[in-house]
This record gives sequence, structure tokens and C-alpha cells, in this order.
Amino acid sequence: MEKHKFTRRQALQATVVLGTTLILPLQKLQAASLLIAKTPAITADEMAAIDAALGKKGSYKDAESVYTTPLPRNDLKMKIKGEPVPIPFGFGGWVSFKKTLDGKSAMAMSDNVLLMEEVNPLISAAHANGLEIAAIHNHFFYEEPRIFYMHIHGMGTVEELAKKYADTIRDSKIFPANQPAQSAPPAITGKENFDLPALDAIVKYTGTVNGPTYKYTIGRADLKVITMGVEMTTNIGLNTWASFAGKQDDAHIAGDIAMLQSEVNSVIKTLRAHNLEIVAVHNHMLGDDPHMIFLHYYGRGKAVDLAQGFRAALDVLGKEPINKMKM
Repeated sequence: MEKHKFTRRQALQATVVLGTTLILPLQKLQAASLLIAKTPAITADEMAAIDAALGKKGSYKDAESVYTTPLPRNDLKMKIKGEPVPIPFGFGGWVSFKKTLDGKSAMAMSDNVLLMEEVNPLISAAHANGLEIAAIHNHFFYEEPRIFYMHIHGMGTVEELAKKYADTIRDSKIFPANQPAQSAPPAITGKENFDLPALDAIVKYTGTVNGPTYKYTIGRADLKVITMGVEMTTNIGLNTWASFAGKQDDAHIAGDIAMLQSEVNSVIKTLRAHNLEIVAVHNHMLGDDPHMIFLHYYGRGKAVDLAQGFRAALDVLGKEPINKMKM
């Protein structure tokens, strides 16, 4: 009789679907591993609980069953190499909520933009509220003031997590009530600063205008990444992005590339070949399977040249063989 290979990842997925850790006959377990359910939706009442806890309305991505509240650091005045850059260029944090595949629990995942002196007080507050630290790192070189990014996560009901996260950040600048009032929209936006059709033609995606910047956010549709029973998708942090600031002929690019471990050095080599600087290589999540590595990069020059470097890095992704479920 033919022996069947069964990976640890498939076992985890099967356990999530079945909601049990009982040992099943191997063939039944294999079949169950194929039945990956759609993540249950965040309900209107749960969204209202998040909004009430944070004092700010978020947005819901129905296709991913993810609710996200943006947490930009509008209190900061940022510079790179002495030149002012807008907050949307890469100094906006967020918190997202998503349920496990079996609907029995939920995850909160966040990326928090912090000054150095704010890092350890927020660690203490997160632990005091039953949340965990997944990563602390830089995203930039040359920035003034120096900025660090802290990923905080937790498991529980949506309502519990919203309260725990709100209590964690309540005394920090991250909390929406502690941010300055939103200023008027800029007269000149990314639409005027950049030749969007030219950039889209190179990147082969459509970006989003965010104030004076233009940003691409791209998921990993080729992968199914599970963390603590939650399917990690674009709007809960599993994404590759590129943000443009400045002007078409004198632009900054900064971004993040979500990679399998086997893709890391190929991406690094490709970015360096296009004169983009490698800023950081690190994790964002704990317990993710397959384990994802994130690379931050920076460049300065003509926007079309920078876009070509980003596109070249995208072309590296998804080339390595991975274990995929076959129906």
C-alpha cells in the first residue's frame, strides 16, 4: 500500500477545521486538511466594539474577514537625510482583527510606530493587558527622529482583544484621542506628484493615493500561512508594499517584502542590483507556518527606476517549490 506523506502544516490546518486534536485515521485526516473553511466574518456588533474601544472607526475587508483601524503618527515631523517626508510614506501604524478558521477565537495583530523612549513602556503595558510582543525593529535608515516598529498580538474574543489593545495604548501617543486633529487634505497629492499610469505599467498593479504619497500593497496569494489557527492575509500583515514620496523625477521609495526563508537572499541580490538599500530583515509574526521573513528597503532616484527595482523583487517571489494542497 502506498505511504502518504503528511506535513505539519496540513495537520495544523486539519485540526483547525475539525476543532479537535483527536487522532484520526491518516486518510481521513488528509481529506480533512483539504477542507479549509472560509474565515467567519467580523459582525457589526464586533466592529462597533472595536470602534468604541479605540474611539475611531476602522474599515472592513469582506474578502479577508479583517477589520483594520489605522493609527498614524501625525504628531511626528519626519525627515530622511534631513528632508521632510510625509507620515503616509511609512510612519502609520495599524491594528487588525480576524477570527480563527474554526470561529472559536480571534486574533489582534498590530504594527505600532514608536520613538525609542516609547518602546519599553509599551512592552510593559502590552504584557500587563495579556498581549504579546512578536517583533521590535527598524523600517528605515537616516530617519529623524529615530523610529521603531513593534508588532503586538493576542488571542481571544474580538471584544476582549479590542479592550486589551485599547488599554495597552491608552497612555501612548498611538491612541487616537492622543493624536492631533486631522489636518486638511493636501492640495497636491500623489496623483499630481507621480505619473501613476507609468508606475502601474511597471509594477503591474494599481496603487493607492494616500495624501502626497502613492503606495502598492500586494498579498501572497500563492501561499496559505496559518498563525494560531488564523489565516494570515494582506490586511492582517502578510503583504509586500512599496511607498513613493517626493516627485516623479526625484522620488523616495520605501517598502517591505514578505518572503519565504528560501527567497530571502534572492530578493536581497535583486534589490541591490537595482541600487536599492537593504534596511532590515526580520520576522513580524510568531508561530506562522510557513515561517515568513520580512525585508525592508529604501531608495532614492527617478520613480520609474525605483519601480523597476521593486518589480524585479516581486518577480523573485513564488519561484520556490512549496507544499500546496491539491483538490
